[in-house]
Amino acid sequence: MKVLGLAGWSGAGKTTLIEKLIPLCGADGLKVTLIKQTHHDVDIDQPGKDSWRARQAGAHEVLLASGRRWALMHERRDGAEPGLQDLLARLAPVDLVLVEGCKREVIPKLEVHRRANNQPWLYPGDAAIVAVASDMAPPGGMLRLDLNDVAAIYQFIRTTMGV
Repeated sequence: MKVLGLAGWSGAGKTTLIEKLIPLCGADGLKVTLIKQTHHDVDIDQPGKDSWRARQAGAHEVLLASGRRWALMHERRDGAEPGLQDLLARLAPVDLVLVEGCKREVIPKLEVHRRANNQPWLYPGDAAIVAVASDMAPPGGMLRLDLNDVAAIYQFIRTTMGV
């Protein structure tokens, strides 16, 4: 699978950009998966529901399924946070995996940077960054894509990732 990271500080617009890129991929017949890594505790379950009760009782995994979707909750009570390769191994095959977060992973990345965020650049400190989507020029002559030109960013991704 082709894997592209979108890296940047909180508030730079990574999620907004992803929301705009996924429909463009779909319109071209590409299947896309998103891995969203977060430092916050995440729980898609609801306290008191049967699936929640099974997890509380010690189930290693609970698969919650309906006619429209399913979700697998895997408990890591004593385990370390899974690495990107562990997560990729669990995915169904797709044309492109977008990764939001996982800043330290060595995968091709598009840095999303916004002037109003007033945060430092990740590039050139991250050699895996292949381009920057920003509203300002990046340091060191790195290729800049206009953060507001989603069609150009999409074409860059298609070309660079070979999808």
